[in-house]
Amino acid sequence: MNRYLTPYVKNDLSEKMVFIGGPRQVGKTTLSLQFLPSGNEKHPAYLNWDSPLIRKDLLAGQLPPDQKLIILDEIHKYKEWKSLIKGFYDLNKSDTQFLVTGSARLDYFRKGGDSLQGRYHYYRLHPLTLDEISPDCSASQVPNLLRFGGFPEPQIKSSE
Repeated sequence: MNRYLTPYVKNDLSEKMVFIGGPRQVGKTTLSLQFLPSGNEKHPAYLNWDSPLIRKDLLAGQLPPDQKLIILDEIHKYKEWKSLIKGFYDLNKSDTQFLVTGSARLDYFRKGGDSLQGRYHYYRLHPLTLDEISPDCSASQVPNLLRFGGFPEPQIKSSE
């Protein structure tokens, strides 16, 4: 499923780092994984801070070799995350793209001075829209979708 931010993220990755923030469970990781050839979390370019092995490599300054795109997921949980990714970006920006995902905290630090100034584009991902769920949704279906909480399950016919 293509999210509304997909074309903007794709375009901006060629210029700077891209940060995707937003509430929990809106699909930040799922969106970012779509930019990898395998499309899943097993790809070597997907680096989740919650993994102790990956965390150890990142703190040692190691990125997976020969990856055109690096995804740093949940990196904001590290106290010095801004300095860490600034170093990665400054040393690798000519041949590596960086996509950083995390909570709304990614946006919070922008309010003050920041060492990443001018190095990234920030996007806030929102929950699914009706158009994303069902692009072919006709106007006559909208009241039913809204009545059932906005989810398409009532509109999907069972194969039984």
